Amino acid sequence: MTVSLEQLRRCHFAVDLGAARTRVYVKGSGLVVDQPSVAAVNTRTGALIAVGEFAEKMTGRTPDYIRVVRPIAGGTVVDIEMAQRMLRHLLGDKMRRALRRKPRLRAAACAPYDADPLAQRATIETLVGLGARRVELVDTLIAAAVGCGLPVERPEATMVMVCGAAATQVAVLSLGSIVTAERIPVGGEAVDHAIVQHLRHEHALMLPSQAVRPLQLALSGNGLSPHGPASTEIHGRDVATGLARSVRVDTAAVRDAIQTPLTAVLDAIGKVLRECPPDLVADLADRGIVMVGGSALLPGFDQMLRQATGMPVYIAERPDVCAAQGLGAMLEGRIEPLVLNPLAA
Repeated sequence: MTVSLEQLRRCHFAVDLGAARTRVYVKGSGLVVDQPSVAAVNTRTGALIAVGEFAEKMTGRTPDYIRVVRPIAGGTVVDIEMAQRMLRHLLGDKMRRALRRKPRLRAAACAPYDADPLAQRATIETLVGLGARRVELVDTLIAAAVGCGLPVERPEATMVMVCGAAATQVAVLSLGSIVTAERIPVGGEAVDHAIVQHLRHEHALMLPSQAVRPLQLALSGNGLSPHGPASTEIHGRDVATGLARSVRVDTAAVRDAIQTPLTAVLDAIGKVLRECPPDLVADLADRGIVMVGGSALLPGFDQMLRQATGMPVYIAERPDVCAAQGLGAMLEGRIEPLVLNPLAA
């Protein structure tokens, strides 16, 4: 998946298809779409009822004939037709007409690290269905690093961790390329699921992760650190009776419950560092790790990584939109390639 900056400058718009949110950057207009990757469909007629935030609010609250679907899972398009319909509605008629007027419309898209050819093809087909004549794929890790201002084109080591909803990607970058990287199927959804299962087993309380963000409720204050509140009140449905019930939850037990998915992230960081050349690891001891992605905002996550690795850990200024902003910077030509001056003979 090697694409030059010159090819990206010819693109007219860029799409970051994430499991949680879809973002579209249009050249000259900036970020025009930042909505959840959700669509609501009428199963009787096949009509699209809602997309984005309104469709997400319908999750778990719809009658039988309305189905809420997520056409993107783990950064991969699993339903091409539905993803195309969702993107058309998110862009709107005015923006789609403006894009169609472009001669030989070109698009760029983020693709997860080590994505298989079928996943890459699904992303390309989705954008071709929107009228793109050519689609350039950019690794999400490189796009996110560019978006948060890391000097990826220099011969210096930079370590970036993309914390997505369905997967976490860790990489060491140098000279505009990935030196070593790892992708694990553990993200914000896995942490949510661990908390939901803990409440179900320990307190017989059913809490749907799609309807309520349990992280913000159970991990308020200092989050994963032990300095947070000792307990917090959670509202949900009793497993046995089906009635609404509130319980007082010990936040220390919640922190223990989510250690399993977070330990997998630490293992991935350790594997990347072990496979990295020693010279680059020495650079990382000073520069540390930059966290991007929506799940990077998990309270106390950066502090836990700092204690476990002994390295500086930073959260990007706007971690959720870094990949889309990075694609936009490459489209607008704000990233200059490294020019090598060959020695005179």
